Amino acid sequence: MGKKRIIQKSAEELLKEREKLDKTLKKEIELRAKKGLKQGRIYIYSSYNNTIISLTDAKGNVLAWTSTGNLGFKGTRKSTPFAASKVAEMIIQKAEKLQVNKVKVFVKGVGSGRSSALRSLASRNLDITAIEDITPIPHNGCRPPRPRRK
Repeated sequence: MGKKRIIQKSAEELLKEREKLDKTLKKEIELRAKKGLKQGRIYIYSSYNNTIISLTDAKGNVLAWTSTGNLGFKGTRKSTPFAASKVAEMIIQKAEKLQVNKVKVFVKGVGSGRSSALRSLASRNLDITAIEDITPIPHNGCRPPRPRRK
């Protein structure tokens, strides 16, 4: 079949593409800020090892996200309620930049950070209109293994 040729771009071309993307993202954020989104959704995903919080618009397009690992917590400290509250504070700052003041909160997972993240969201001047738990719950579960042969 022969060798496949892969077009490699130079560093200058990659930088130009990155600048274009940054410009379009900045324009989009500015447009959203001018419109004044005002309404959004906050998704809190809390597992045993990490807490991830994302801010979306009313349609579900992600505007900003943070996690405990993203803030610099490592190892077992990522799963603590303190780390989750810090993540919630960061997402609140990003929401203020985007002028989002009304949010619906969706909580998913069974980690220790979900309640502390909710508390820190409620303590700020963010208007929470609804809190919904979207943790997946199995209705009947998967099929059990067959009985062992003797």
